[in-house]
Amino acid sequence: MADVLSILRQFNTNKKEIIENNDQVVFGEFSWPKDAKTNYTIYGTGKDGQPKEYYTLDSILFLLKNVQLSHPIYVRRAAADNIPVVRRPDRRGLLGYLNGETATSTSIDKSAPLEIALQRPSQVKRTIDDTGHDPSKKVRFEEEQVRQDKERLAARLEAPKEGAVVTIDQIRSLSETMSVEKIAAIKAKMRAKKRTTIPKVDDDDLGTGILEQRSFIDAEVDVTRDIMSRERLWRTRHSVLRSTGKDFSKNIFAILQSVKAREEGKQGKATNGTQPPQQTPSAQQDAPRKKPVAQSMYNRYDQERFHGKEDTEGFKIDTMGTYHGMTLKSVTEGVSAPVRKAQPPPQQQAAPVAMPMAVPSQSPKSPQPSKRVSRTPIIIIPAATTSLITLYNAKDILQDLKFVTTEQKKSQGTRKENDVLIQRRKDDGSTVPYRVIDTITKLTPQDWDRVVAVFVQGPAWQFKGWPWLASGGSPVDIFERIRAFHLKFDEFKLDSNVAKWNVCILDLSKIKRHLDRANLLLFWQVLDKYMVKYKAHLRF
Repeated sequence: MADVLSILRQFNTNKKEIIENNDQVVFGEFSWPKDAKTNYTIYGTGKDGQPKEYYTLDSILFLLKNVQLSHPIYVRRAAADNIPVVRRPDRRGLLGYLNGETATSTSIDKSAPLEIALQRPSQVKRTIDDTGHDPSKKVRFEEEQVRQDKERLAARLEAPKEGAVVTIDQIRSLSETMSVEKIAAIKAKMRAKKRTTIPKVDDDDLGTGILEQRSFIDAEVDVTRDIMSRERLWRTRHSVLRSTGKDFSKNIFAILQSVKAREEGKQGKATNGTQPPQQTPSAQQDAPRKKPVAQSMYNRYDQERFHGKEDTEGFKIDTMGTYHGMTLKSVTEGVSAPVRKAQPPPQQQAAPVAMPMAVPSQSPKSPQPSKRVSRTPIIIIPAATTSLITLYNAKDILQDLKFVTTEQKKSQGTRKENDVLIQRRKDDGSTVPYRVIDTITKLTPQDWDRVVAVFVQGPAWQFKGWPWLASGGSPVDIFERIRAFHLKFDEFKLDSNVAKWNVCILDLSKIKRHLDRANLLLFWQVLDKYMVKYKAHLRF
């Protein structure tokens, strides 16, 4: 049986009369109470665990009667008549469905329970029963009454139809406008049409149809079984890796055996310590040819090995000299100062000569300057794709302060990087870099000192392999050294693990994007306070 909303749409689009009789609304042979609920959901219900609510038949009929009124006036009249109001967001979609402009609506709940209609006895049958008990008796009308009825009917047909909804006062009996013979003829015509359009299905026919359907299914199964029996497996994941054109026992294994024999020969020479075996003439000829192969590699810090003192062309340039320990005056005087000091008495010459030579000999061994330590803070996010923040949208969330889903970034062709460098813009106009990663495998102890924040997803296995992890797998000690945050939608329930941990909750609205900036600014406010207290040596 069709629901009351579709019946109302059918009567409204076809301009059929809808009868209101006390607390009942009549649609032809069926009727529903005025307070019967339709399957059209009221806007704003059914969210956040709340039950769905539906418009009643009375409220929709009242909207159809007063559709020409503005919404404020319509609301006042409905409140005066104590009738539920159709809300403004539902008004346009509901009228479009009822007027036949749209075939369906998103607010129609197919799973809603339907109100059972009451079947009314036909007016035609009642008229025949009342007047047909005496076939010889016929209804007679006075000529004046017949003329008035004809004029009234003609006026109704010529006047424009303002609405499809009529009241009980406008309904008249068929016996007032047509004779009993004409009513009987119409009834016979309807019965004949009903017999031709609605076939009667017997139990025998139904059983025969089921048997035919089963036989068809059995035939399909037999054909499928025959096809499956003729299938042959051509390749498997093991057979596809086997090579038919190469024999590894002849080429690859021979190479491995030669390498093994060469290694065993070298070990024999080192362990015996006896006279080496005599080389063959061919080997003796190849020996001097192999010596020039070991050439010295270029080294920018070992130039003196290539250019000795003989390359100074007699200018007495000390290529091993250095300015270390010399004053500016001694450097500007050039070689004159060392010349005067190079002629001491013979008994004092040995000691002074040894001192200047000790300095240049140690200069190449001076320690190299240490690598500059980075001061860029590090933020760790979950690597799971179910997390609200990933490497796809981390820059949008933390830098632009706007939430964009991972699926939207993937659809735009965004590629996932190993890490993301964001530029946090401060109030004074300056920018500070932050490094965002989702894996900890490459972090050194110096890098762990730069980790300032972590986004928690909920499960404790997210912190597997982390330092400062408790013996039971609890990350409580980690949150004492790193500030933890949790990003979620405000309509979702908080994770039980996150509720027990020292984590800052960042709530986002699922549809209100204009609130993202205010909600995400809380992340930077909490992180700045933490870094001032515990990570003041980093750049922020």
